[in-house]
Amino acid sequence: MVGGWQLVIILVVVLILFGGKKIPELMKGLGEGIREFNKAKSEKDDESDNKTDKK
Repeated sequence: MVGGWQLVIILVVVLILFGGKKIPELMKGLGEGIREFNKAKSEKDDESDNKTDKK
């Protein structure tokens, strides 16, 4: 597991590498990716539920 200090160090390194202006763009892209993943997962679960209901 990642502890508190390791998380702080990772965040500082990300801030140094990408700069303060790029981080909101990166987080927006990450959020959109997570939303798409959850949407696809939900659709797949619904699809598999429909297949089991038909049998």
